[in-house]
Amino acid sequence: MPSFKIDLSTAVVFVATPPTPKLVSKQTGEVAIDRETGAPLVTIGLLISDEGEGNLYQVTVPSTGVDESLTPGMPVSVIGLKARDWENTFNGTTRHGISFRAVAITALMPAAMSNGQG
Repeated sequence: MPSFKIDLSTAVVFVATPPTPKLVSKQTGEVAIDRETGAPLVTIGLLISDEGEGNLYQVTVPSTGVDESLTPGMPVSVIGLKARDWENTFNGTTRHGISFRAVAITALMPAAMSNGQG
């Protein structure tokens, strides 16, 4: 399915929940791996505020693109954020939604914050 770039040039982004391993299976504890880089994947909760509205998104990122020091409340910069719709059927039940993926999430430097970059 196609993916779509998300423009965050006017948004302010904060860490809502710290990075946690993205699991293939909760029963086995197997961690998902990025097909392109071979790096383990993590999921991080982000609060994205733009045009007077704030939303919480769960974003998947290769572990190599996330600084482990990210903590809730920290302003961040999101590189290469894309959205992709998905659908799957399991045991006769069809589910669908939108997944979010980024190349990297880095701590925002104080100088960049004062310049309005995000």
